[in-house]
Amino acid sequence: MRPLDEKETTQVFEKLFNFTGNNLKNIVEAPSHEGPESDPGRYCFRLNKNRVYYVSESLVKRATNVKRDKLVALGTQIGKFTKGGAFHLTIQSLNLLAANAKHKVWLKPTAEMSFMYGNHVLKGGLGRITENINTNDGVVVFSMSDMPLGFGVAVKSTQDCRKMDPNGIVVIHRADIGEYLRMEDEL
Repeated sequence: MRPLDEKETTQVFEKLFNFTGNNLKNIVEAPSHEGPESDPGRYCFRLNKNRVYYVSESLVKRATNVKRDKLVALGTQIGKFTKGGAFHLTIQSLNLLAANAKHKVWLKPTAEMSFMYGNHVLKGGLGRITENINTNDGVVVFSMSDMPLGFGVAVKSTQDCRKMDPNGIVVIHRADIGEYLRMEDEL
């Protein structure tokens, strides 16, 4: 488990900024209340076996007692680096993204299952959408009861969504909570 280098940090922050915007500051500067220390400390990003974790500094200090090859995971996995060097957010980052999301989409109950099976969000399944979404912005997908279901990338802006037909794609699927069942061996 090691800190991210400058290039890796840039890739992680760019991906997170796409979903959170200026709320990225809340993620980076969040105080940690874990551990026995009276000083709360902060959260940090660590890399272990091509996977990036969001973990408190006090937990990182205590994990130094574990052999590197025996350490499986630490904190919350937010993404992983591919063999080609690209960074991808994973479904485990959903709670972090949902709490700090800049752009949100709410699905009608009839469209929730389709999204959780890995399909894109269609205009006909859209319940609500936040204003000022632009093309290629990161979007967190919620149910109408404000439960986070996953995240994706906007294909159309908010204004373009109002004009399109019901079968047009609004959000391209990136990850959803159904992956916990479909890909449980890989997570």
